[in-house]
Amino acid sequence: MKNIFKIAVLGVLGLFIQSCGNDGSSGEKSGAITSNAAERVYVAPGEHDEYYAFLSGGYSGNLTVYGLPSGRMLKEIPVFSQFPTNGYGYSEETAPMLNTSFGFVPWGDSHHPDISQTDGELDGRWIFINENNTPRIARISLETFETEEIIEIPHSAGNHSSSFITENTEYVVAGTRFSVPYPQEDMAIDQMKGNFKGPLTFIAIGEDGRMNIDFQLKMPGFNYDISHPGRGDSHGWFFFTTYNTEEAHTMQEVNASQNDKDFIAAVNWKKIQEYVKNGGGEEIVAEYAHNVFDHSTQAATTTMKNKVLTVDPREVEGAVYFMPTPKSPHGCDVDPSGEYIVGNGKLSTDLTVHSFSKMLKAIENKDFDGDAYGIPILNFDSTLAGTVKEGGLGPLHTEFDGKGNAYTTFFISSEVVKWKLGTWEVLDRQPSYYSVGHLMIPGGNSREPYGKYMISMNKITKDRYLPTGPELEHSAQLYDISGEKMELLLDFPTHGEPHYAAGIPAEKIKSKSQKIYRLDENEHEYAATSESETKMERDGNEVHVYMTTVRSHFSPDNLEGIKVGDKVFFHVTNLEQDFDVPHGFAMIGANTSELLIMPGQTKTITWEPKKEGVWPFYCTDFCSALHQEMQGYVRVSGQNSNVPLKWTLDDEEIN
Repeated sequence: MKNIFKIAVLGVLGLFIQSCGNDGSSGEKSGAITSNAAERVYVAPGEHDEYYAFLSGGYSGNLTVYGLPSGRMLKEIPVFSQFPTNGYGYSEETAPMLNTSFGFVPWGDSHHPDISQTDGELDGRWIFINENNTPRIARISLETFETEEIIEIPHSAGNHSSSFITENTEYVVAGTRFSVPYPQEDMAIDQMKGNFKGPLTFIAIGEDGRMNIDFQLKMPGFNYDISHPGRGDSHGWFFFTTYNTEEAHTMQEVNASQNDKDFIAAVNWKKIQEYVKNGGGEEIVAEYAHNVFDHSTQAATTTMKNKVLTVDPREVEGAVYFMPTPKSPHGCDVDPSGEYIVGNGKLSTDLTVHSFSKMLKAIENKDFDGDAYGIPILNFDSTLAGTVKEGGLGPLHTEFDGKGNAYTTFFISSEVVKWKLGTWEVLDRQPSYYSVGHLMIPGGNSREPYGKYMISMNKITKDRYLPTGPELEHSAQLYDISGEKMELLLDFPTHGEPHYAAGIPAEKIKSKSQKIYRLDENEHEYAATSESETKMERDGNEVHVYMTTVRSHFSPDNLEGIKVGDKVFFHVTNLEQDFDVPHGFAMIGANTSELLIMPGQTKTITWEPKKEGVWPFYCTDFCSALHQEMQGYVRVSGQNSNVPLKWTLDDEEIN
């Protein structure tokens, strides 16, 4: 009952603090944005932002791209969800990207993007993001801003402490939020304790970015929440927060908050990597999908895998240790030097900071306080670097500015707090509007942060924007952190529910951004790279249409000989070789989506005509002054008709 009372008090206090809006109670500085602030976020027409910011879309399943400091949304990148804007997940080429061991899953819950690194610095090659619901990791190219690869994580449930990356992009990790039977089996839920496991998956990344599951750690059945890699001297280690060390299976809001402390799991992945290279571990049955998009063929393929290597950490001496940290920790953040590991207990008013060097000393001295399922528990005081006292209520996440300062979000007291590494002194605090979750400083989880801006991602928007019914888009807020005090510059809405973000200077990406797909490199099986190659072919009740599009017509633009009951594949190639001139293709009655085809690209849509008649198709993307004239017709005859295939352009037969 005492725990229920504590939680209730914190909740009421949080609601009280949230209710303080722009009424002056938080000080004039936090009210209306000053003209000076507006000037500092203004990006003039034709000029570019300083930074890219990549925000997860949460239940949208996608990744959104913003410019900073303007807060302008530049693009939504489809990743785990179908996206009718460009046909992702609908077109024949991209639908395989959403295949899983559960079948075709057209939706995802994307949480934590992380940018590839070299020597601990952001290199701008790829961005990775996890899917929480159907456990997956995706890799997105930062040349094309398109999803190139998705790998499913077997034996996992709630892929949350993910997709964080080691400082030379050796591994991306996938931790399981919900402990489950490992491997899965029919088991009574009340038999969870001691029987469920929390596998942690380490996915190796090749020089070309290609992902491959290297091994899974068979960890105790706790919930693994957030993780971050070591850097500098701690490179070779990974740190994961855990909660529900009680292994409660019901009413976790009470029953998973009984222990005074939970753990940060410190994993020596280099030691396990060596163990695996020397033949260690055991292969077990695992069914999972590996989906890869090939830019030369412009199509995705799915490979189903059936085995995974599992490692029991108790069989690898020195592989894993538990560091006690205040109860129900969420964030797990490592400073740029790699010395400090911050564990944020959601039900604590203090921030606990662990020392990597002290952790190593405690391991060397075997300064243990028992074990958890055979994994040593380090003495709390022996790893403690310091404590930030009374930072706020409900600490969640911490980022770093590279100047010796850390910034932590406090969900219940709705604020961002700046504090000093080493002295643990609170330097500044600013209210957020409202219930802040994650925050992001570009490069803030690398060796070299860019400490000019910070954005907070808030869960409740209330009065920040014009009302749009009972639901508002979530709010992000931009702060200038270049001075001693944080200064709120801008609110901007975000799409879906951002759980985390990654930022990088625009100069590291924009010069490498791909402008077109070259027609002479198009190896798509059904590409027509000139109008002379357009045609129609029948194979039983399947008809393949090799079509081209260019300002401002389709070739062919009149098709006959299609019958009710046919399955028609429109393979549409955009002949443009000019930057930012896509063409669309939409067919009346199609049960998939329209297509948006980039210059030099080929995409395929299927159509199964149900009715006789003459049915139009058209370009959905306004491409020229004669865009309205960019259309064509398909004649559909009866199922038993003998109308021959015929295709024309300007009334001349192409065949």
